Amino acid sequence: MAPGVPVVLATVLGDIVGSRRSPDRTALHHDLDHALGEIADFAIDPPAFTVGDEFQGSYPTVGAAIDAALTVRLAVAPDIDIRFGIGWGEVTILDPETGIQDGPGWWSAREAIEWTKATQEQPAFASVRTTYRSSAEKGPDPDAINAALLCRDHLLSLIDARSLRLLRGLRGGTTKKELAAQEGISASAVSQRTAKYGLDLVVAASEHLRSV
Repeated sequence: MAPGVPVVLATVLGDIVGSRRSPDRTALHHDLDHALGEIADFAIDPPAFTVGDEFQGSYPTVGAAIDAALTVRLAVAPDIDIRFGIGWGEVTILDPETGIQDGPGWWSAREAIEWTKATQEQPAFASVRTTYRSSAEKGPDPDAINAALLCRDHLLSLIDARSLRLLRGLRGGTTKKELAAQEGISASAVSQRTAKYGLDLVVAASEHLRSV
């Protein structure tokens, strides 16, 4: 990105839910920082902490940003809970020395994460963790993307610790037979669990969202 030249890209804001209740915030930040390193390779600006518990980064597409957010969320769950705001719009580097950026892309991400935070306080929407907003004339439709994200967040809220491990493995290409051996359970038990918790559905939905 050249200083002063607007570029349309996907922005990501993340925030730890309930971090002030953590007995060891140093360890919490360390674990999350390690997870952020896992999604740095395909980023335009690798995600990093900004102030307090918030972090930000940017990606070339909305799909890449959504996939990065899910990867981080699964990497630290269930010990750390994170909410996200994803934006799409113009971003401009204001100061190349400090890396300070501004623009509608970041305003959209801010609007999105604030909506996530406010909405998840409603009992009927307590599972909401990721929201998308767009400020660009062209780009993925926010209504369609958010409909998919709402459903995926609900499925993820129903998953227990073992199923989270299975989901991480499935997204990484590990076979169900290999996951069964890792968990010390039968392949049949893995298949039953993936069906019960909709893990294959989450993987399929994530692949579709990654392509937008």
